[in-house]
Amino acid sequence: MIDERLRSEVAATLRAIPDFPRPGIVFRDITPLLASPTLFADVTDAMADAYRDAGITHVVAVESRGFIFGAPVAQRLKAAFVPVRKPGKLPLRAERFDYDLEYGRDALEIHADACDAAAMVLIVDDVLATGGTVAAATRLVERLGARVAGSTFLLEILGLSGRTALAPTRVEAFVSL
Repeated sequence: MIDERLRSEVAATLRAIPDFPRPGIVFRDITPLLASPTLFADVTDAMADAYRDAGITHVVAVESRGFIFGAPVAQRLKAAFVPVRKPGKLPLRAERFDYDLEYGRDALEIHADACDAAAMVLIVDDVLATGGTVAAATRLVERLGARVAGSTFLLEILGLSGRTALAPTRVEAFVSL
């Protein structure tokens, strides 16, 4: 059970930056949370705890802010950490998936040998908005034959239907705004 006091304290640290990176987009600045070692540890503990009994073998995190949360979640779950990167940043053979963002197009890549059919994967990112980025990461993991147990986020932005894009997989978010 997540402590509501902690949830409120974390929500209060997240800053809204309007019109970044483009007009009409509200960027959620997580750096005040990261500046608090206690809050940061408590959040990553809670993100991991939600999947403690799910048999997670691999934590896949999305570049770049997903790495911040994915690595400590992987450590807490005693799971492998798998980075999903922007195109051209992985040194070995990679699978690629192109997808639409709320403000353009992008692509993600994963090493072709990052996980296999025996893997149970948790996907971690910082913010769930439209769900396109994590849906793309999910497709990449599934192409490798692995199973996705669900995804977890620091923040879910309500009203953008991100959960719909990730259905039917389980979605957990620490804070919803």
